[in-house]
Amino acid sequence: MNAVRSTVWVAALAVVTLVGVGACTPEDPQADRAGADRAPAGVAGRASGAGGSAGADQRDQPTATTSPAKPKATAKPKGTAKPKPTATARPKPTPTVRAAAKRTTPKATKTPSKPKTYAGCPTGEYQKAVETYLARLGGFGTVVVDGRQSATDCAAIKKFQQRYDIRPPEGRAGPTTHDVAKRLATTNVKDCGSTAGSGVTFCIDLTRQTTWVTRDGKVVVAPTVTRTGMKGYATPTGTYKINYRNTKEWSDPYEVWLPYWQRFVGGIGYHQTTTYLHDKSIGSHGCVNLLPVDAKRFWDWGKVGYRVKVFGQRPGT
Repeated sequence: MNAVRSTVWVAALAVVTLVGVGACTPEDPQADRAGADRAPAGVAGRASGAGGSAGADQRDQPTATTSPAKPKATAKPKGTAKPKPTATARPKPTPTVRAAAKRTTPKATKTPSKPKTYAGCPTGEYQKAVETYLARLGGFGTVVVDGRQSATDCAAIKKFQQRYDIRPPEGRAGPTTHDVAKRLATTNVKDCGSTAGSGVTFCIDLTRQTTWVTRDGKVVVAPTVTRTGMKGYATPTGTYKINYRNTKEWSDPYEVWLPYWQRFVGGIGYHQTTTYLHDKSIGSHGCVNLLPVDAKRFWDWGKVGYRVKVFGQRPGT
């Protein structure tokens, strides 16, 4: 009997013990399906935040109480602060540097200015040469032989161009102005051979294409420009006399009027030009062409019987 009681007591004690253990450990709802995946009590406690003995994983995942606080701004060493740019990092140009740079800027980089003009007179390619010839000729105003256009040079060149019908009379020392000035300035009046007692002589320099009038070896009509016979119609050289004059002569071969006509050999004589005198691509048929103002002047000086001397050779004939 005592043995039966002892057995019953042991059995009851075992039942009580098993019921207490099951109540302390919540059942995993997934236990029936995957009992093998049920976590041990210790692991479940950690996942739910329950206390328990710290495992090795806590060293990599410290709790709030053991996590080191974020370092304060004051805790950082002053030397580790982000360096601000100093004055030497981005040097500013000093006034001395700027001044030096300004002084060293080459002036040659400026766009060259156009030649100066005075009263509408540009500088021509023969400026200095024309100045030289006009200074030698005289009578056209003050010129300075320096190759630079000026107000006085401009006025002198314009006056010269107007006198010899150089078009346009703009004061520019171009090719025609240079050619006419050179021919006049280099004419030697002594080449005509007029001497004292020789009376009035009309001189014609075919080489320079100039003509003038002397009386007893002295020039009474200054050299002026002319245009004589072209190639195939060259004006003959020699000494002749004026044998016929007419203020307005009709040319039968060429059907044109010849103002201030003064014939000296065959059908050749002085007369006013009927075309632009400075057009060198053409010429006369042997006559001596003159500008209107010169044709009238030569007419006023001429008479039948006066001597005419022709010398030299027109270029290209």
